[in-house]
Amino acid sequence: MQWVNGEIMPEYEIDLLILGAGPAGLTAAQYGARANLKVLVIEQLAPGGQVLLIDVPENYPGNVARPDSGGNVIAGPRTGFELAQDMHNQAQAFGAVFCSGAVGELKKEGDVFTAVLAGGEIKKAPAVIVATGAAHRHLGVPGEKEFQGRGVSYCATCDGPFFKNKKIFVVGGGDAACDEAQYLSRLSTQVIIIHRRDRFRAQKAVADRVMRNQNIEVRFNTVIKEIKGDKKVSSVVLENGGKEYEEPADAVFVFAGMIPQTTLLVSPAAVSGLNAELDDGGYIVTDQKMASSVPGLFAAGDVRAGTFRQIIVAAGEGAVAAHSAAEYIDGLRGNAYK
Repeated sequence: MQWVNGEIMPEYEIDLLILGAGPAGLTAAQYGARANLKVLVIEQLAPGGQVLLIDVPENYPGNVARPDSGGNVIAGPRTGFELAQDMHNQAQAFGAVFCSGAVGELKKEGDVFTAVLAGGEIKKAPAVIVATGAAHRHLGVPGEKEFQGRGVSYCATCDGPFFKNKKIFVVGGGDAACDEAQYLSRLSTQVIIIHRRDRFRAQKAVADRVMRNQNIEVRFNTVIKEIKGDKKVSSVVLENGGKEYEEPADAVFVFAGMIPQTTLLVSPAAVSGLNAELDDGGYIVTDQKMASSVPGLFAAGDVRAGTFRQIIVAAGEGAVAAHSAAEYIDGLRGNAYK
């Protein structure tokens, strides 16, 4: 026990609870543990998040071809799986503890957060970092799941360079679809945007740039019905005006929107004691310290309201969130640096 302002402050089994083990959560775990906090990370699936879906994250700083331990043979860059494993192992080496499970309820009473796992286990901590990420909205058509990572992608900057000078289909009509199509048009002259409506929902300036781009063909009132291939994508089945037709394709980039994983903050069970501010898209609003509107609750990565969702950005936000959480905990315990 610690005495602060005449009151007893309990020593928690956990100082910092991190929900999610993608790049943001893994980096936060490392920085939190290095700050001598007792860190617990809860991840429903495997550590790494969406990084696990990327074959080779070649735009991550330092992830380039390198000599092997003997200095002779040139080894390739790390795969997404290898990068995730490195981040996970590094966080563990600093003392972070990982727990596999799903959090069914998150609430706050006084200065204490309580997370209730699906199996009924309870974890308490004075600070929480929400790094649960955002899920890509899928089309739900045959072949989409089967060819994910083999021609089907949800990130142009991640996977676009693999399809230079190839025939690329982009599905969507919002800002993301138009922006990513613009990026892909620098890699190929065969970029085709498929949108189910008769006009884009993207901002006019963004949509106009696409319409003027000679490397982009726009097909309105068109939907994708199926993605076909063998070991990788080879064609798509499209529908326009009630007629279906098949067309060769090398890649399909889907930008049908994102779904921030904020159920814990908006479900009826979670609202009791928590009322974190969300933006119109359902993302957690934070300040520059990654602090939400709820004291002690921080957010980082794709679940946070932001403009550029990349591995390096999530990692940076995770580091900031952990540093801010450590400062917050010091303040609770009367140890704030002045």
